[in-house]
Amino acid sequence: MVAHSRTSRGTHPDRLFPADPGVRALARRLHATVRDEPIISPHGHVDARLLADNEPFPDPVSLLITPDHYVTRLLHAHRVPLNALGVGREILDEAEARAIWRIVCDHWWVFRGTPVRYWLESELSGIFDIAELPGRGRPDAIYDRIAECLRQPEYLPRRLYERFGIDVLATTDDPCDDLSAHRQLRSDPTWPGRVVPTFRPDRYLEPAQPQWNRDVDRLAATTGVDTGDYVGYVTALEERRRYFVSHGATASDHSHEDVRADPLTPAEARRIYRDARSGTVSEAAATAFRRHMLFEMARMSTQDGLTMMLHPAIRRNHHQPTAVAFGADTGHDIPLRVEFTDALRSLLENFGTHPNLNLVLFTADETAFSREIAPLAGFYPTVFAGAPWWFLDAPDAIGRFHRAVTETAGFGKLAGFVDDTRAFCSVPARHDMARRLDASRLAELVARHQLSEDEAISALRGLVREQPRRVFKL
Repeated sequence: MVAHSRTSRGTHPDRLFPADPGVRALARRLHATVRDEPIISPHGHVDARLLADNEPFPDPVSLLITPDHYVTRLLHAHRVPLNALGVGREILDEAEARAIWRIVCDHWWVFRGTPVRYWLESELSGIFDIAELPGRGRPDAIYDRIAECLRQPEYLPRRLYERFGIDVLATTDDPCDDLSAHRQLRSDPTWPGRVVPTFRPDRYLEPAQPQWNRDVDRLAATTGVDTGDYVGYVTALEERRRYFVSHGATASDHSHEDVRADPLTPAEARRIYRDARSGTVSEAAATAFRRHMLFEMARMSTQDGLTMMLHPAIRRNHHQPTAVAFGADTGHDIPLRVEFTDALRSLLENFGTHPNLNLVLFTADETAFSREIAPLAGFYPTVFAGAPWWFLDAPDAIGRFHRAVTETAGFGKLAGFVDDTRAFCSVPARHDMARRLDASRLAELVARHQLSEDEAISALRGLVREQPRRVFKL
């Protein structure tokens, strides 16, 4: 089904295309060839339970605002408290939801020039047929229109999944999750979609974290494998990876402070593990163990075939009072500088030419695009450049990414777009943005006679169709 959100009456048909009329016309033609292609979403954070249960969305705010920390962080930056936006609340009554919606509309100017503005406008216009901008003084009318839509069967999660044109949606899941929602979807003969889990083991690889021992005990209880020693711990992780593969997983995801993956000797790994389990491990040893386990994750990927995504160098929960009050993933994860070349050398010397490994490198430090990621992807057959992520998931940053990476590694070493969102309704808007920007960059190359138009169409279709499937093994 063609996604209604791609033919929005309230957004300009040439949005994000180049200003030059000739190049804009080229971009428009290129974009038309992929505009209605199915969405392949190989990395994101939408909960599979949303589709398994298929219950109506409770209100406009719980759908569009509170799950989207891109929205709430910008409002917070302008002195709107997170508790005034319902962050951390699962249930809002109508009066609370309507009050939050008014706050968002009153602060619509906050989003000027940001991709958040693009996504929200696309959602309002494309999904709910609302052409009026929220900042124009009729917040209750817009709220009522969305609320009315949400009461209709056409706005249930599964119907929206079909309407958005999603072909496959990957979630992000704890290794000890029983994946019951994924199992429910796979066994439902009325469900035609494809939702796959992603193995995210970060917390089980970080002995310095206070909850690590409890997590390892949970790993033992889940698998029935004794994690009293290092060998049992590794065996339990391997077992959970196999469980994920059996439930459709094609990738693992890893987000640590750096990407060093330096192997320890077996004796060193066993010693540090014993110290960690007894609570006597030093911070330096815990870091060395985590880096060793990242190497082990790559080794496991060569055996079970899971594509390995690296999302490094984010200072999680930068503002501890907010983390305590509202939890993780509430908008205050701040990027750090990151180094890839030496950090990944051991991993790539061992596995960089392995036929069963795909390694996708993401960064929120755009200085690494041309300096390290592009050259690595331009030599190692296993390495692919991941789409701009977090703060860089924005039009100008995506343009800089294209220029930084493709001249060195070519379009064929891009992994394709990932939306990386918790906000379900922003999925089609984000993919539409990416397709327009990809078309714009390729149009520039055609206009400069570096590519023919046919070649540009082929490259664009590769980014939208073939490369995400191939890189993420979908």
